[in-house]
Amino acid sequence: MVVSQHLLEHTEEDVENSTQNPDTNTPKPPQKKLALLPLIFLIYFEVAGGPYGEEAAVGAAGPIFALLGFTAFPFIWSIPEALLTAELATTFPGNGGFVIWANEAFGPFWGSLMGFWKFFSAVINLASYPVLCIDYLKLMIPALSSGIPHTLSIFISTLFLSFLNYSGLAIVGYSAVALGVVSLLPFLLLSLISLPKIDPSRWLSFGQEGVKKDWTLYFNTIFWNLNFWDSASTLAGEVDQPHKTFPKALFCSGMLTCFGYIIPLLAATGAMELDQKNWSGGYFADVAEIIAGKWLKFWMEIGAVLSIVGLFEAQLSSAAYQLLGMADLGFIPKIFGDRSKKFNTPWMGILVSTIIAVAMSFFSFNEIISTVNFLYSLGMLLEFASFLWLRRKFPSLKRPFEVPLGMKGLILMCLIPSLLLVYVMSVATKAVFVASAFLTCVGILLYYFMNLCKAKRWVLEIESGMWKRVEGVWETGRCPRSCAGIAKDSKAVSWVGSGPGLQVGVRGVAVGPKTLVTGSEYEGAEHGFYLGEMGEGQNRKLRRISVPDEFSGFVQSGCSIVI
Repeated sequence: MVVSQHLLEHTEEDVENSTQNPDTNTPKPPQKKLALLPLIFLIYFEVAGGPYGEEAAVGAAGPIFALLGFTAFPFIWSIPEALLTAELATTFPGNGGFVIWANEAFGPFWGSLMGFWKFFSAVINLASYPVLCIDYLKLMIPALSSGIPHTLSIFISTLFLSFLNYSGLAIVGYSAVALGVVSLLPFLLLSLISLPKIDPSRWLSFGQEGVKKDWTLYFNTIFWNLNFWDSASTLAGEVDQPHKTFPKALFCSGMLTCFGYIIPLLAATGAMELDQKNWSGGYFADVAEIIAGKWLKFWMEIGAVLSIVGLFEAQLSSAAYQLLGMADLGFIPKIFGDRSKKFNTPWMGILVSTIIAVAMSFFSFNEIISTVNFLYSLGMLLEFASFLWLRRKFPSLKRPFEVPLGMKGLILMCLIPSLLLVYVMSVATKAVFVASAFLTCVGILLYYFMNLCKAKRWVLEIESGMWKRVEGVWETGRCPRSCAGIAKDSKAVSWVGSGPGLQVGVRGVAVGPKTLVTGSEYEGAEHGFYLGEMGEGQNRKLRRISVPDEFSGFVQSGCSIVI
């Protein structure tokens, strides 16, 4: 920790507290945090975003298998993943999510590797949304089907959506609410209009004769449409009261996702004769025209575009805040955790994610989702292992939400989806294997490069872009002070809970007649800095101060006292 006199000159707000009444020490809720409703729709868009994209399951295996897949898959995959996410996101509510979980369970190497697997899968997945968006728009604007117009439309739409994400997470969250409502309405109308035309026997069709089943496409489609439940965990540091909000949001978004897939699929397959070869991405718009008319087809196409906007925004937010969390943990250079001064969004994370997404957007849709599924499966296998090991490693750890199962039940809960993950990986093509192996090697090399930089005490000088060695960053034998302080009356006092940002990792260092106090709202949260005035009696005053970037950031240290 570096202390400078200019810290005393940058005051922002006064926070007065008293230790005489414990109730007065309750921290105020953080400002500009995600509330329940926008979090529900952000999780919904992380996972689904509507029935758009599920058509390929019917084309690959027929109505009966498509319906069974979207009915059974949530029980064997979505529910276990959502329960795991609810427990770990409320136990370790910091930006970074699953990166923090793997790091706590198995150490920095596996935490770093988890981060790279999930990040690459997320940003590659981002590339699928502009492609899917143009697939729907070309139904209305045929000129976008190929050539330069097709390429330019993908590029421009990606940049525009990335800028929207840069404008703020609160804006993205409430935009997701509006986008979700508008994009789901045409499916609700389609289902209602279809009721008189439904023939239940059509649901039992195994597909048309002569149409070969494509099981790889079938499983990839269902898996792609129902995964990423844990992605919103990387936003945990931005959520208001995550220990209460996350479980509720996961439950509500789970119900919305399941019904949002099953009901339109029942309506569409039951109300019209099967033409299996036509069931591919974007076919729901044609179904809407056949059942209700061109007006609903047009609305369906507009809804598809809006849904894809929501999917892109939610996934980009998750990826960007994951990079911010990895930077806080020291797995990547600190610059990747930089926030915009105007919008407080991780602008560098957004920029890097966008560049990779643009580069990947020129691959075919099937190649994209196959690579995404493989990398995501690797990360999820490690995530299940981390979940089980953390239960064993920290059995008495306070868990605001806890999956109500013993260790044997938890192993069974994780085993079934793990077998599914292994199957999804086994049906991958050679190209997917090669791409995944290459990206894994990139992640491992970056991990060891960061370790080398730390060992050599290299830092990246932003102005020059050069790595330089810095001596004397931490004096030998020095140790951070504890959260306890001594008042003028010689009574011991504790800084914990004395301010809205002082709950975890609280430290105090004397600065002349005052004390510099720093701490977090919770594990993994951004540190707040205060000046404490140690007065007579038990009353004391904290004054929040602004700290330049070069005097703050991630610090990892340890010390012990032998009595």
